[in-house]
Amino acid sequence: MDADRTVSSGRFGLTQALGMGAFLAVMVGFAFIADSYHLFQLTMVVAYAVAVLGLTLLTGYTGQISLGQGAFFAIGSYSTAILMANYDWPYWATLPVAAAVSALVGFLIGFPALRLGGLYLALTTFALAVSVPQILKVNALSDFTGGVQGLTMDKAEAPFGLPLTGDQWIYLFSLGVGCLMFLLAWNLTRGRTGRAMMAVREQAVAAEAMGVGLAALKIRTFAVSAMITGIGGALSAIAVQFVAPDSFNFFLSITLFVGLVVGGVDSIPGALFGGAFIEFIPNIANDISKAAPGAIYGAILIGFMFALPRGVGGGVMAMLRRARRRPLPEVR
Repeated sequence: MDADRTVSSGRFGLTQALGMGAFLAVMVGFAFIADSYHLFQLTMVVAYAVAVLGLTLLTGYTGQISLGQGAFFAIGSYSTAILMANYDWPYWATLPVAAAVSALVGFLIGFPALRLGGLYLALTTFALAVSVPQILKVNALSDFTGGVQGLTMDKAEAPFGLPLTGDQWIYLFSLGVGCLMFLLAWNLTRGRTGRAMMAVREQAVAAEAMGVGLAALKIRTFAVSAMITGIGGALSAIAVQFVAPDSFNFFLSITLFVGLVVGGVDSIPGALFGGAFIEFIPNIANDISKAAPGAIYGAILIGFMFALPRGVGGGVMAMLRRARRRPLPEVR
């Protein structure tokens, strides 16, 4: 029996590895077969998926409800845009700065999380999402942020004379950064910190009794979540080549939260499905009905929730677990 389980587990792990390799190969292949518009869409899927990934760590694994993730997305976008437009920084050099600034803001926002929880924390973070676009419009900051008009950046080009168009290179660059973020989140949730995060989500009092430092864990999680979402915002700015305060209204935070639920609240791979939902479903809804795209979007969302109540990632993982428990055929 133990030997059968070991073989089954090994085959399951091999299947996961092969599936991931095939998926990455397909994603890379899109760079050479898709046109410029679809490459832009895929780049935005990666950017949104990274943003949803940050929310997955905060809400899905730690249980801290945040409706302000759009603010961190905006901070990352503007950090990159300001450095590129005003100081001529190369796009790749702005990512560490965007990550650091977003993490710092997330660290500071993490302090209210020590005393707030549930709906009260959600309202606090929602206030952040509402206030950040207004702050970006302040005249005193317009020399840096461009005020209401926003900022425009030059399009990134492929380095080292690579035979790639700008759209192909931006997509591949974003895909590489996205893979690093997903790998970081995967390793984080599979270690001691990930177990502590899930313990806090399930029962904070019991987790603290077992030696988990709630204050430090919550603050660190907010910082890491904000950092990852900020990197998603930076990738978005590089792809769009334009930022403006009205692009980051509070509806963006709601959209990212929808992506979290659709992809699977506690599913790391599900963040990619969430990013695809954010990018493609509004366009599909608009194609179906230009008169009432919001109604179509709502109907599609309700359908997703009925068909996959645990999200796409949760549904896929449930199928894989059932396949893993399936007994191996007898060898005669």
